[in-house]
Amino acid sequence: MASRSASLLRGRASVTSLLAHPGPVKHVRKLHVSSILQKVKPYLLADIGEGIREVEIIQWFVKPGARVEQFQKICEVQSDKAITEISSRFDGIIQKLHYEANEMAQVGRPLVDIDIQSELSPEDGAYTTPPEEQAKATQVPRSQDAPNEDATAEGQPARPDESEAELMEARLDTMSSSTRSNNPSKHRTLATPAVRHLTKTLGIEIVNVQGTGKEGRVLKEDVLNHQKRQSEGSTSTVPFKLTQEDKTMPLTPIQNQMFKSMTKSLHIPHFLYTDSLDFGNLNRVRKSFEQQSGVPKSSALAFIVKAVSIAMSKFPVLNARLDVADQSKPQLHYRVHHNIGIAVDTPQGLLVPVIKSVQTLSIPEIAAEISRLGSSGREGKLTGSDLSGGTITVSNVGSIGGGVVSPVIVEGQSAIIGVGKAKLVPAFDDAGNVIRREECILSWSADHRFVDGASVARAAEVVKHNLEQPANMIMSLR
Repeated sequence: MASRSASLLRGRASVTSLLAHPGPVKHVRKLHVSSILQKVKPYLLADIGEGIREVEIIQWFVKPGARVEQFQKICEVQSDKAITEISSRFDGIIQKLHYEANEMAQVGRPLVDIDIQSELSPEDGAYTTPPEEQAKATQVPRSQDAPNEDATAEGQPARPDESEAELMEARLDTMSSSTRSNNPSKHRTLATPAVRHLTKTLGIEIVNVQGTGKEGRVLKEDVLNHQKRQSEGSTSTVPFKLTQEDKTMPLTPIQNQMFKSMTKSLHIPHFLYTDSLDFGNLNRVRKSFEQQSGVPKSSALAFIVKAVSIAMSKFPVLNARLDVADQSKPQLHYRVHHNIGIAVDTPQGLLVPVIKSVQTLSIPEIAAEISRLGSSGREGKLTGSDLSGGTITVSNVGSIGGGVVSPVIVEGQSAIIGVGKAKLVPAFDDAGNVIRREECILSWSADHRFVDGASVARAAEVVKHNLEQPANMIMSLR
């Protein structure tokens, strides 16, 4: 560090000397900036795929003056599809953050400035050179026969490029001051998306909460304790006064994606079909499975997903996609894999990750995938692959409440099934006796442009039969 400081001071002194003693010279060499200074470069936000042009900065893992290594996490961003962590491609020191938390960052624009302390390869230019500078680099260089712009007219002595010297001085000041900077507004406190959602719900600024987790991470308990201290600090004798005002805010990335998706769904004619079924036998089978060692716990949703897949095998139209590229000749594309989406309620909003190739999975395997996708969704770790490729959707809205629902079809899919809340109701057995029944209502919405009502009703009966007699479903598995 001492040698580096000395080098910087020598560079500053050389600039001062050149400006103070501009003796007559015939040729002045361009001012040379040390290799360290030349490597202070912008690190661009790379293309993360799927046509995404901007992302929201969720939180920073670094701040100005922090040292980073290759592959170390810099920040966490959220697109309209998923949350992604951005890593550094270089070793070096962070000089500047170009965005604050909650701001929208543009793909291809500088994300941070890094004093790069590792070798740069030709391929690294795509990560450190803005598009407009790359375009300039492709232009034909100036001819050597062209007049020297650094030489002055009428034989006057040439002077060093004062703007370049001033740039060097500014960079020196920036580097020395940025290492001393400790402005918390530039570095968002570490916290999970669920905790950040809680702070927004309670109206608490996360930077004011003292984190007790690893590396100062703010935990749920920290937020609740902070709110409790605020409540205890207020006096009950002060009359209530409304201080909040109406405000207008842009849609979050997930809300924006939902807006686009549901707007596209408006042109789909929905056919709604509902039916109730008895969950009694299904719950007894589930409990029997749970008592066996080595068998993971399976929710009713895993059985429902498998029953829907069996119905799709019997009625392939439910796994088809309507192609209307040519309005005069619409076509049906029949898909092989049963990629069934499941609606997941997350702190960021409703997401629909997809279980791929359900027809090849056992019920325990489906249950394990439901658990993985649910956890990833709540932690904001779902990938673009997890959220794409769905052919039909199952929405377990009954886990929150409700009975009969009217779910909305996602464009490109044939149907969606809403699962209501299971509840105990009185019913009659075959002998006319009143019995307790565990009733659940399934609500189907199908694209009535190519799925007729009879096909939906027959498919719903297949699902009902397999769920009310789960032994038959298990026997039919391959």
